[in-house]
Amino acid sequence: MRVPRRRRWVVAVPMAALALATVYPLVFTANVAMKSRRDYILDRFSPADSLRWDNIATAWTSVGLGRYFVNSVIVVAAAVALLLLIGSMAGFALSHLRFRGSRALFLCFLAALFVPFQVVMVPLAQIMADTGLIDTYPGLVLAYVAQFLPFSIFLMTSYYSGIPREIVDAARVDGNTLYGVYRRIMLPIGRPALLSVGILNALFCWNDVLISLLMMPSAEHRTLMVGVTSLRGQYSDDIPTFAAGVLIAALPVLVIYLFFQRQIADGITADATKG
Repeated sequence: MRVPRRRRWVVAVPMAALALATVYPLVFTANVAMKSRRDYILDRFSPADSLRWDNIATAWTSVGLGRYFVNSVIVVAAAVALLLLIGSMAGFALSHLRFRGSRALFLCFLAALFVPFQVVMVPLAQIMADTGLIDTYPGLVLAYVAQFLPFSIFLMTSYYSGIPREIVDAARVDGNTLYGVYRRIMLPIGRPALLSVGILNALFCWNDVLISLLMMPSAEHRTLMVGVTSLRGQYSDDIPTFAAGVLIAALPVLVIYLFFQRQIADGITADATKG
């Protein structure tokens, strides 16, 4: 069935405008990052005459974004690994194991999704300070896990709930332990959801500023996003260097999204489309 040309234009024009509004800030930032300070002051909207990679080099070396980048990679990798492990185990237990209070426990995780971080920020900081975890990698990793674990459990539980219980029962009859069912059956079947949870949590942790600023107050342990925000004060009159820092922080997120956008969408909607 062919869609009338007029209807296609009605859909295409708003979508094109939305795409332009999404892409333009990134293009503008990249253009500013390639300008000198003088060129930016004279005309901030004109295309750059030449590609000035020295702004990116200045932001990477002189300001210390390279060290902050490594800090972010370490923290995000550890947090995502823990979120995948705990989220997948909890999702399997809440969806296929019968125990008293499982429904209430799932509702508690669901309710935690609606609690903003600002509500628990002060008690969390106090607990971290009392346990000596402030300004340490484990402290920030645990803070990320505490903040994003309800989302991971909710998504994994929803996905695993679409898997027939007979598959788990058949695996138990064949002699598998619960851990064997989880490792041999649930993990391979849940790969789309695991990929989505991992990518989304990596984006959440990478883009975070508030939790990182609270848990890592010293300049040495800053993450990349906190380092970029500090550029605005240190280089308030050098907007091209600040734009270069923003570009460095945005590129990994952009690359991840471009390569895995289909997997993210498939993992989120997989439980809704299961037969």
